Amino acid sequence: MEIDVHALETYNDLARDGAESAAEALSALTGVETRVETTGVSLLSGSDLRYEFADRTFAGISVSLGSPLTGEITLAFDDDGREAIASDLVPTDDPEQVEAAVAEVGNILANGFVGGWADHLETKIPVSPPTYVEGSGVDVLPHVPTDDGEYTFVFRSVVRSTADLSFRILLFPTVEALEELLGNRAGGGIPLEKLEVFTEMTERGGAVAAEKLTTMTGLETTVEVNRLNFVSIPDIPAQVGDDRRVGAAVEYEGPPGGYLTILFRPESAAESVGALLPVDGTDEWGERERGALEELCNVIASGFLDGWANVLETSIRHSPPSFVADMGSAILSPIVADIARTENYAFVLDSTIETDDSGTVQCQLLALPRRSELEGVLETLPVERAGETATDPSDHFNRNN
Repeated sequence: MEIDVHALETYNDLARDGAESAAEALSALTGVETRVETTGVSLLSGSDLRYEFADRTFAGISVSLGSPLTGEITLAFDDDGREAIASDLVPTDDPEQVEAAVAEVGNILANGFVGGWADHLETKIPVSPPTYVEGSGVDVLPHVPTDDGEYTFVFRSVVRSTADLSFRILLFPTVEALEELLGNRAGGGIPLEKLEVFTEMTERGGAVAAEKLTTMTGLETTVEVNRLNFVSIPDIPAQVGDDRRVGAAVEYEGPPGGYLTILFRPESAAESVGALLPVDGTDEWGERERGALEELCNVIASGFLDGWANVLETSIRHSPPSFVADMGSAILSPIVADIARTENYAFVLDSTIETDDSGTVQCQLLALPRRSELEGVLETLPVERAGETATDPSDHFNRNN
């Protein structure tokens, strides 16, 4: 199946419009100002979904959709969201009434989400009665890939309010629906299988970067999440949020060319650099500490990008890392501004490295390849199907980079 990128943009816009309709409906019900934080299309593995939902408890609804948007929607509130709905709409603490309120609100929001799609497709989309779901982590989701190398295509939106009320909308379309909505029958699109393989290659790049981090610091690390997102340019800063981050940014030239940011939580950066030299606290970064962090980020970036270069049989050069310390969204703002000069949407590769067990060190790698160059690279990628490659994509990587 070949993905029509222009159709992908259109339906991503519809997903955002649907999420905004749901947010407006929630505001009307609760009187709380609500906004869509981010919307995008993602290729996610089972481990990616488990990382995102972690062990938190969620409650919400699941509905099934009919043609032409065949698939399932899960709308999930976290504990704060469920409590906010209960306090605003239910006069008692009766569990059955709380459950009914969550199901009713979820059904209203889900129908608002689907409405924009139906208008665009000029048809009625059958929606099943809602099924109440509650559970820990991915237990609330209809399908979680279990096999290595298996990915699911998901439209994801996160909605937040000023009162800590938030929810996620996840649309899991069937392969047949994807073919109908996004299939490029004229040719020249991006094969879905190649996006899957590139995601696997990026996962290996993240693994190489983790190995480099372990070698330099002695901290045992692993790649916790690796995902390919297709998002609108204004939504990119939300990929890292507004919490303070410390790290480095590099620009790379390929093909593909683009940007890579390596971002630590301040305490993670201090611990990582502290394994190389003594540091005083996490708030002040002198020239010596900055230099050490830049060198560490240089090694991580080289490992990550060399993995791509080896697979693509190309040369990818990157600029010296430039120290950054600010809110995550502010760090990405100048990068986003540059990409926005030529693009409305971008593919974003997101990998998160953590120390084993404790998770005290967390490093997020966010790669933003220039879309036209990435599409050109994918055209020549010598892979027909992810499951039928003659060799495992990871075998192409030079583990000694």
